[in-house]
Amino acid sequence: MFAEHHVGLVRLALLMVGDQASAEDVVQEAFARTHAGRARMRDADKALAYVRSAVLNGCRSVLRRRATVFRRAVPYEPPVWSAESAVLLGEERREVLRALQELPGRQREALTLRYYFDLSDQEIADTMGVGASTVRSTIARGLAALARALGEDS
Repeated sequence: MFAEHHVGLVRLALLMVGDQASAEDVVQEAFARTHAGRARMRDADKALAYVRSAVLNGCRSVLRRRATVFRRAVPYEPPVWSAESAVLLGEERREVLRALQELPGRQREALTLRYYFDLSDQEIADTMGVGASTVRSTIARGLAALARALGEDS
């Protein structure tokens, strides 16, 4: 499971926390805790959903710690990992990422899981620990908020 999903989960965490080192730490901790508690896991088929939930919870913890340290708003700048990625990262994408960062955490998580990981409503619900109908309404509200922030007609 680690080999198959590690990179994708690091990308999820990176979208949530904004820096590579923190994202890797969050994912490493999620896998370590899952491995340590594997004997207590009731349904091994839900291990991936559990790890995704652990990653999201870890990201929330990182963001909470940052909020207490940095009480002032810092404009979001997407990280640039290489010259090639800097070229590919256009102004429109930066604008969308900035708008995404301004959304409430749950909306940002739901939209990321839907459109970045292409998960179904039920998979997102399992990951976030909410009902599928809550996922659908959260995504709808998130898309409307993104459209408003980007000045688009809905």
